[in-house]
Amino acid sequence: MSLISVNNLTFGYDGSYNNIFEDVSFNIDTDWKLGLIGRNGKGKTTFLKLLQGKYEYKGTISKNVDVDYFPFDINNKDRMSIEIINEIAPNVQDWEIIKELNLLNADTEILYRKFNLLSGGEQVKILLISLFLKGNNFLLIDEPTNHLDIETRDNLVNYLERKKGFILVSHDRNFLDKVVNHIIAINNTNIEIQQGNFSSWKENKDRQDNFEKISNEKLQRDINRLEIASKNYAKWSNEAEKAKSKKYNSETTIDKGYIGHKASKMMKSSKIMEQRIQKAIDEKSNLLKNVDKNETLKIIPIESNKNPLVLANKLQIKYNEQAIFNPISFEVNNGDRVAIIGKNGIGKSSILKLILGKEINYSGEFKVANDLKISYVSQSTENLKGNLKSFAMDNKIDESIFKSMLVKMGLSKSDFDTNIQDMSEGQKKKVLIAKSISEQANIYIWDEPLNYIDILTRIQIEEAVLNYKPTLILVEHDKTFIEKVATKIINLEK
Repeated sequence: MSLISVNNLTFGYDGSYNNIFEDVSFNIDTDWKLGLIGRNGKGKTTFLKLLQGKYEYKGTISKNVDVDYFPFDINNKDRMSIEIINEIAPNVQDWEIIKELNLLNADTEILYRKFNLLSGGEQVKILLISLFLKGNNFLLIDEPTNHLDIETRDNLVNYLERKKGFILVSHDRNFLDKVVNHIIAINNTNIEIQQGNFSSWKENKDRQDNFEKISNEKLQRDINRLEIASKNYAKWSNEAEKAKSKKYNSETTIDKGYIGHKASKMMKSSKIMEQRIQKAIDEKSNLLKNVDKNETLKIIPIESNKNPLVLANKLQIKYNEQAIFNPISFEVNNGDRVAIIGKNGIGKSSILKLILGKEINYSGEFKVANDLKISYVSQSTENLKGNLKSFAMDNKIDESIFKSMLVKMGLSKSDFDTNIQDMSEGQKKKVLIAKSISEQANIYIWDEPLNYIDILTRIQIEEAVLNYKPTLILVEHDKTFIEKVATKIINLEK
């Protein structure tokens, strides 16, 4: 067991008005399995880079272990996977590699395929076992579950349950609950560490937030009273200052030195009281800053006068005339919330594209009602560009509603001046979600909408779907989200 000790850590990017971390201190036991959580843009990946020594900072980070970061860069991806593993963990035996692959329920044949030809899930497995086989290092695992199907996530759960000594960034609540035994949370005003998983942390956080909200009214009254007192002391201080410079006629018998001394003493006393009052105001204000305002997102769906909206009978998507999943039959009616699940590459996104009217080869019966208004969230963010104003204009959505949704999901108004292509992946996905929920539609079609999006925003989206009940068809791998919002599930099988 070793400790990573963080003392008085302060860090901010050059040119940034606010620091990301301000005088932060805590200790981490390297045997812990920590889940690192926080809103997009709060500094999760930045913190991992600070642990790696990639940025200059104020304060100290003391550790007597080396750290490794996932996902790491592969210089030449046109090599067999076994070569990559042997390069990272040169002293490992073949039987150890096979043992790790078996724990991940992965076929050993992927060892002898080129890395760049592996699926996303297979690449994740190769990179993870490489780091764990390397041994002795503390692992920083940054969002390993993005784009992974539910089955692969479950395999990763079983694998990481057997390991110790890592910090895991993930926005999948089910995944965190099963894997970690401590939570490190980047809040609005501090970083806190709690023993337990995400659910126990969230329960404590909700209890704390409720307590702070109940105290809010009293604190605001106290702050208002203190601010009035501060203004009064400032007024007395100014009057005392004026008294020193007051001119007296030649007949006065008042000792000007005495008046000056008394005025200076009063001014000094009032300044001290001002400072004490301001300190009290700051302390009380800080109690209000750590409450996460999970403001309600709004969706305004349009009910169609047609039913069903989508009908499939013995549908099969075909690639090169080969059916890729067993025949499926389903219908989507007004108010249905349909989740399409299945392994990566089995054709989930192809069904969504078929509904959107794309040219997809299929067999069986498939119908979409005419004149439906559809709102679509793409899996990819690579085509996003420009600023938010031009994006809203190009997509014919109300700019004020669109930006209001983004603020509720945690973007600051300073982010509004950032070009979308320069935003983080989580912020880009929020742009797509905000666009969709700003549109009135008969059907909302979302393709992996939650990739990179933080847990608190996922909960906001979840609550909006449950509150406003749009007709929704989505592909998603977040098991908790699916269990809460879906009224129908279509499971694709080979």
